[in-house]
This record gives sequence, C-alpha cells and structure tokens, in this order.
Amino acid sequence: MIDHTLPPSWQTLAAEFEAPYMQALDAFLDGERAAGARIFPEGADRFRALELTPLDQVRVVILGQDPYHGEGQAHGLSFSVRHGVRTPPSLVNIYKELEADLGIPRASHGMLDHWAAQGVLLLNAVLSVRMGEAASHGKRGWERFTDAVIAAVNAQDKPVVFLLWGAYAQKKAAFVDDIAKGGRHLVIQSAHPSPLAARTGFFGSRPFSRANAFLETHGRTPIDWALPETE
Repeated sequence: MIDHTLPPSWQTLAAEFEAPYMQALDAFLDGERAAGARIFPEGADRFRALELTPLDQVRVVILGQDPYHGEGQAHGLSFSVRHGVRTPPSLVNIYKELEADLGIPRASHGMLDHWAAQGVLLLNAVLSVRMGEAASHGKRGWERFTDAVIAAVNAQDKPVVFLLWGAYAQKKAAFVDDIAKGGRHLVIQSAHPSPLAARTGFFGSRPFSRANAFLETHGRTPIDWALPETE
C-alpha cells in the first residue's frame, strides 16, 4: 500500500488518494511486491521531496523523470543520491553547469538535501521504479499525482522558478502560469543534463543564475546552490 501520510502543507493533495487512479496504482504496487520485485525508493522515502520542501516555501522546482533504479541510489529527491553513493552522470553534468554558471566548485557527493531545505522542490514525475528497470512504473498513475503537485505549486501567490530539463519534464509546462505568457512564474527549459543530451542545450543554459536573478527581482531570497561537504 502507498503510505498516504502527507506533510501538513501538502494536505491539499490528500483527496488524490481517494481517486480511482491512485487506488489502481496501489493495487499495481501491491502486485509488484507480491511478485518479488524490489521497488525504489523505500516506501518511507516516497514523498520525501514534499516532506523536505513545504508547499508554501517552494521557490524552485527541478523536475526529474523517475527515481534511480540502482541499489542504494534513490531516496526520494530527483537527481539526488545519499552520501557515500557515487554521483550519477546527470548530476555530474548539473554540477559542471553550476560551476560554469556561478563558479561554485563541484561537490564531492550527490546529496541535495541542502537545496530541498531552501525551497527547491526536487520532484520526479514518477515516484517509484522497479530495481534495474528504468521507467518501469511509468503510466501507472504517478504522473497524474505529480501533475496535481505542480498545479498546487502553480496556484501559490509567490513567484516560483520551474527548471524543466528535457522533453519529458517540459510536458509539465502546460500546468504553469508562465511569465512569458502573462503569468507569474518563470519557466526555464533546456536539454536534459544526461550525458546523451547535455551538450545539446543544457550546458550554457545558466539555469542557476537565471533562477536567482528572477527570485531577487521578485523580492524572494535566492538559493544558496553551494552544497556543504557534510550535512
């Protein structure tokens, strides 16, 4: 069963758990476990992005596709891995762009809790995956739930920056009141930071400085993107 406990600030989404699509997702996950599949991240970490970043404190959204599917990698935040786990290639490229953009040296680890604690919602579009099988839990209902998450952020009065990397993430732009179209939020789209795509538009896109400039212009505190070596 999906752990239905949401942090207080995200209780606006509680009704989603009563919807038929979520009940079908529940049944699918039960079937996966009954068949002996290992599912990442652990259930306790499934909604960790929401736990670390309250709705009313979201300043930036970084959207991933689905959790890492390797042993010990996924812990509920998009692109992030725990201390002691090798930094994945996409995150290495994110660090490279951060260094080129803001001069911040690359961290020796992949733990992004420091960002989440400042209001960076590190959300995957799909919140679970079968071990060793990328995108194995896609189109099972998670996308509809995370659409509701994006809609809740979009409804906030304070301006937010949405960093949408790659075609998959960019589909969520449909739920955002983009300032370029008369809305109040900034949408920054580019290629995905994966090794296959980073050189086709992610490198040189300067998302971090652009996000901070927008936040400061609109009276919000910028993000400290430098990651401490110990948390």
